[in-house]
Amino acid sequence: MLGLAFDSAFEMWAFWAAVLALGAFLLGGLFIVTRPQPEVIGHPKGLFLLFLAEMWERFSYYGMRALLIFYLVQHWLFTDSEASVIYGAYTALVYIAPVVGGYLADRYLGQRKAVLFGAILLTFGHFFMAFEGTGGQDDPTINIFWLALALIIVGSGFLKANISVLVGQLYPRTDERRDGAYTIFYMGINVGAATASIICGFLGQTYGWEYGFGLAGIGMLVGTIFFVLGKPLLLGQGEPKNPEALKGGKELGIYGAGLAMVALCWLAIQYQDLVGWVLAIFGLGLVSYVLYIAVARLERDERDRIFAAMFLIFVSIVFWALFEQAGSSLNLFTDRHVDTQGVNASMFQSINAIYIVMLAPIFAMIWQGLARRGKEPSTPLKFGMAVVQVGLGFLVLVWGASSVGIDVPTPVIFIFLIYLLHTTGELCLSPVGLSAMNRLSPAHMASLVMGTWFFASATGNFAAGLIAAATGAEGLDEAAGKQNVLDVYQTVGLYAVGIGVVVMVISPFVKKLMHLDTLKDDDAALEGEAAAGVEPQEAGTHPTTKPQHG
Repeated sequence: MLGLAFDSAFEMWAFWAAVLALGAFLLGGLFIVTRPQPEVIGHPKGLFLLFLAEMWERFSYYGMRALLIFYLVQHWLFTDSEASVIYGAYTALVYIAPVVGGYLADRYLGQRKAVLFGAILLTFGHFFMAFEGTGGQDDPTINIFWLALALIIVGSGFLKANISVLVGQLYPRTDERRDGAYTIFYMGINVGAATASIICGFLGQTYGWEYGFGLAGIGMLVGTIFFVLGKPLLLGQGEPKNPEALKGGKELGIYGAGLAMVALCWLAIQYQDLVGWVLAIFGLGLVSYVLYIAVARLERDERDRIFAAMFLIFVSIVFWALFEQAGSSLNLFTDRHVDTQGVNASMFQSINAIYIVMLAPIFAMIWQGLARRGKEPSTPLKFGMAVVQVGLGFLVLVWGASSVGIDVPTPVIFIFLIYLLHTTGELCLSPVGLSAMNRLSPAHMASLVMGTWFFASATGNFAAGLIAAATGAEGLDEAAGKQNVLDVYQTVGLYAVGIGVVVMVISPFVKKLMHLDTLKDDDAALEGEAAAGVEPQEAGTHPTTKPQHG
């Protein structure tokens, strides 16, 4: 078919299904944004423009992410441990950068210019990923690779921090259509993520890295073009609040600062210990400062809520440290030790996004149904459930691999099961956590607490790299390497289940610290909360709020 060679019928059907899904959403979006009327199916056309731009941005990011660990190990010849630490540092920086990107947009650039700047950086970054060179760490082309990662990190910081905020700006603050708008936008995130892992993963592992990374770059370029041409559809939203502040070369200065961030990330990604120290020093300082304000300046109820928020933040680090094995150690395990039925391992990175699309509406209905009966689990209880599920995912995989024998490829069903448990855990923690940070923070501390939440996610990603490094199989034969991974997974799985059970047991005490009975009726939900899912911070970069109804 069109010159493509597939190793199995399942791989072929998965690839073409992803192509058709991506094409259908692209054509549907184009049809909508070219309609003459200002609104389509009750929403402004700008929403669908942002949907398309975000779909392609996620396509490019997840297309690259599905291949990155293999590229590090198989092309640049890093050991499993080295590659895992690089991967962890990279993902950690991706979650720190939006703090800066969101601040610069709020203070100076406005969301539209920040998104465009981020999109340009991302486009260059993804295209630079396609420069392979000859491979190996002695190849000078590796410096282009480091530059590509740095551009993607900073570009994500400017784009991820601001595009979901643009969605909210298309609607008045009291508009009841907001949640529906974020649900549509959220589909763009997941469509891009699911299809990219399948399409880019297949092309990259089958025909060459430049094809997978190059297609990711083309996707980002298409998204950028959509965003530029569709500017009128944004109805003037996302512009600088104070245009005077950008005059006299100040705007160029901000872009220059962005490029300086690229240089800093280029250095940090090569010396991953720097990332660890930054997270340790700034994270500790941030937590200490938040706790100092809580103790010294807040009334009892507000102080207790900050303590509850800090507890949830620390629990989230445990969750993300294990959940983020997906792109590193679990990806390598799938490639080496699983009977994938002829499907490239990178394509399995799509499973989480597909599960999110299928299960998120069900979870929303379950929570709403339980809430009507007064039986909805508390936020800390949901966090405990999330950590238990992420631990059980690893234990199920260990049991499945051990049951068939260490010398026998693990049945692929257990990969689907670990992703299922990790996804249900994510749905208990990610959108719930975004809402909790906002509800528990006094208005004057919202940005501070959200920044702490970001650092926790970044710390979890960095810790994930260290855990993945422990699964490295250097110097071991295949059976011993597989056993080493399973031993690590069993250890972290048991610890996670134990920690999750403890969190569930003490959740009533933490719930009391939240003082829900004294929260005022006008407490707001986090703007963009409904977009949370495949990206834990996609909707929550800015602690802006929207009114609650009902």
